[in-house]
Amino acid sequence: MTATIDTGLTKGERSGVAQELTKVLADSYALYLKTHGYHWNVRGPEFFSYHNLLELQYREIWAALDDIAERIRALGELAPQGYATFANLTSIKDGDPEKDAPEMLKELMRDHETVIGTARAALDAADEAGDEASVDLMTQRLAAHEKAAWMLRSSLGAR
Repeated sequence: MTATIDTGLTKGERSGVAQELTKVLADSYALYLKTHGYHWNVRGPEFFSYHNLLELQYREIWAALDDIAERIRALGELAPQGYATFANLTSIKDGDPEKDAPEMLKELMRDHETVIGTARAALDAADEAGDEASVDLMTQRLAAHEKAAWMLRSSLGAR
């Protein structure tokens, strides 16, 4: 069954925004997996605080994944699924559980900054298309990733 989508956006506008949101979803999913893995494998004298910080962060990302995927679907596109599909879409590299805690946090901080860039590109595409719902979602994601990067930076003793 094919249904007409009449939200005030053209099919091309919806498709373009969904394509950018797909990149945000892939980067977010990769960051979720890495953050969860580092939560399990972090070690050292600050273990408890880092372990808890990373749990807060991976839970927040996990909840956002559904919002992003559902927005892609609301735009009339299919959300990506499967590890291989996400691996081909993301620019986030897998983590290394052998790294020490500060290196894990530095890497996650940089990865949040990568997602910030991806989300900004999606926000720009949504804004250009007049897709306020996607703009709002990306604004929320930007704030969440900027806060997460700040918390990691501060945990490392940086400004």
